[in-house]
Parts: sequence; C-alpha cells; structure tokens
Amino acid sequence: MTSMPAVVHHTLAPGGVELREHPVPEIGPGDVLLAVRGVSVCGSDVHQYHNSQSWRVNVPVVLGHEFGGEIARAGREVTAFREGDRVVSETAAVIDSNSPFARQGMYNLDPSRLGFGYGVNGAMTKFVKVPERCLHHIPKNLTFEKASLTEPCCVAYNATVVNSHIRPGDTVAVIGPGPIGLLCALMAKVAGAGHLVVIGIPADAHRLEVAKTLGAETTLGAKGEDIAAWTKNFNDGYGFDLVIDAAGVSATLKTALDIVRPAGQITKVGWGPQPVNFSLDQLVQKAVTLQGSFSHTWPMWEKVIALLSTGQLDLDRVLNRVSPLNEWHEAFEEMHAGKIVKGVLKP
Repeated sequence: MTSMPAVVHHTLAPGGVELREHPVPEIGPGDVLLAVRGVSVCGSDVHQYHNSQSWRVNVPVVLGHEFGGEIARAGREVTAFREGDRVVSETAAVIDSNSPFARQGMYNLDPSRLGFGYGVNGAMTKFVKVPERCLHHIPKNLTFEKASLTEPCCVAYNATVVNSHIRPGDTVAVIGPGPIGLLCALMAKVAGAGHLVVIGIPADAHRLEVAKTLGAETTLGAKGEDIAAWTKNFNDGYGFDLVIDAAGVSATLKTALDIVRPAGQITKVGWGPQPVNFSLDQLVQKAVTLQGSFSHTWPMWEKVIALLSTGQLDLDRVLNRVSPLNEWHEAFEEMHAGKIVKGVLKP
C-alpha cells in the first residue's frame, strides 16, 4: 500500500476539509508506524473544518490527534515497543528537547511544539508516524474506542486534578458542557467534589442532561437562568470553591469571577480568542487564584490510562458514536450541533 484515505484539512477556508488519498508515511529510526484503530473527533477538528481556529495550521494536514492503535512497524532505534503492541499516543509530535520547558518535563509548554492534526499529519487515516517518546502501552481490557479518548481525559485531568485544588466536599462549577467541560465534571467527581454544577446555554440542553448522568447535582443555562443570582442563593451565598472555565469564549471568565468564592480558584482550560472587555477588579477584590491549563505530560497519561482501565473513569455516557472513516462529516456535524459528546472514527 502506497496511499490511503485520510481526512485532510487542505485549505484555510470554511469547509476546507475532505476525504483524500494520502501517502503512507515513511518512518525514521526512532518512530513507529501505527495502524490506527480508533481516532476521536475533537472540537478543534470541528473548528478547523469551519476555519474558526485560533491557532496556526500547516495545511495541507491530516486531522486527528486523539488516537490509539497497534504498532505495524518499529524503527531500528525503538526499544520499549515492538510490532503488535497496543498503544495510545500523546499529541506533542515535535518538541525541542533542549528547551528549558522540555528539560523540566513541561514539554507541553514548549513554544516550538507542533501537534498532530495541525502542525504535522495526524491519525484520521489508516497509518500515522509517531515518535517513540509519545507512546503509552494500554491493557487488553481497554478498547481502542475508549482508549482514543485518553487525550481529552488527560486535558481534563491536568485542568481538574493537577492545576486545580479539589478537597472532598468542595463545591465546583464547570462552565461549558462541551467534551472537555463534561470530562472535567467527571474528573471533579472522581477527585472528590461535593456539589457539582455544570453551566451552559439553551443550545447545550442535551449535553447538560448528559452532565447529570456524570454526577452533576445541578445544571444551569438550558432555560436561560441568571447564573450569578442563582449562586447567591446557593449554600451560604458566597460562591464556588472552584470554577473551571471550559467554554470556548472569553466572556465566560466574567461569569467565573461573578460566581467564584472569595479566596477561591478559577481554572481556565477553554480557548477564547475574543477580547475580554471587562474589569478584572473582582479578581483582586476576591483574592482569587486564576490558573491557566494547557495540554498534558507523560505522568498524566499513565494516571488516566489506569483510571480508564479500572473503570474509575467511565466514558459510557460520553462516547456516543463509533463510525467508519468515510462518515467523518456526519460525526463532525453531530458534534458541532451538540447531538453527541464524542465520536470515534475507525479507519
């Protein structure tokens, strides 16, 4: 086989994605050729389809950065993996190993980092080239469909467990019931959150119902509720110990500041390219800790794989569609419309 079907982002314009024939990649001595067995659709893939992304994309590029599969061929310098191994892959396809961030284990923050699906060719195809350092073994009891969601679970783990501080019983609000927001909600419950509130807008009605199945005691926004007014009547009226902002707009940071408790924490994991356009005086007056969270690193992947394989992290309500690669467009549209939380393609 010299070529294969692939979902290719070919033009920086709305709708600039299509199924095309693409060459099977050549691997280097430190790479593996991975036979893709499952690739999850991310909101960023949908953004690139609509050309609404706020990051640089090296077109043409094969989409797909949440994936797992079996090693079809290993380069001669690969030592920890062999043909036939079941693995998942991290997203940092290219990093500067000499950067101060990589040397501290924070390669996710390396400014020169390039990821699968926007910087280099990703996994919405039959085979993808992956550096050995990106790979993690997965146990046989973890299906490839669920394993392909390891990456967004790691984003949620980093935001909720590593970059946030949750003590058992803490009140937690998650703004934005998209895939990452719902996974943050699920992770907050695993971490011991008490009363969990998930906040959206009327268009999120279906996903807010999903949030209830993941452990949210309260959901807000489906009926256009006044979130700040509701919070003043919640518990002692001072707000939430932790607010996780997982929405894809900047304006939700104002909501987070309105509902966070004095001396509380806001963790922002959602991207929003729009200007903020409001005062940050509340941040000062409430002495709030505002923390950004981006991507993930090796230890987080090992933790999440363990949580998935033991069932402590249950994705049954999150994984709603499994389909062949040629149904990529339907999966993209259903995610964009909020009909499903996550869809997985099987090349």
